[in-house]
Amino acid sequence: MDLYNLPVAGAQFENYCGGNLQGEHESCVEVAAIPSAGSAFVVRDTKPEGAGLELRFTAEELDDFTRGWARKRSLTL
Repeated sequence: MDLYNLPVAGAQFENYCGGNLQGEHESCVEVAAIPSAGSAFVVRDTKPEGAGLELRFTAEELDDFTRGWARKRSLTL
């Protein structure tokens, strides 16, 4: 399945922020399930310079990334 050809219209994005708390340039990303994909997600930047840029992952890929990032940063889930 080519995740980048699937529409995200109607996706319900959740906003995750932190780090740079400087108004419109705050460090935020938005994450949503891709409605027509079953178990896949889109991650996008909210800053003006990142507008329109996104990454798409299967649930397995995103879970693997999350576990690896948490492990690398010595975070617990």
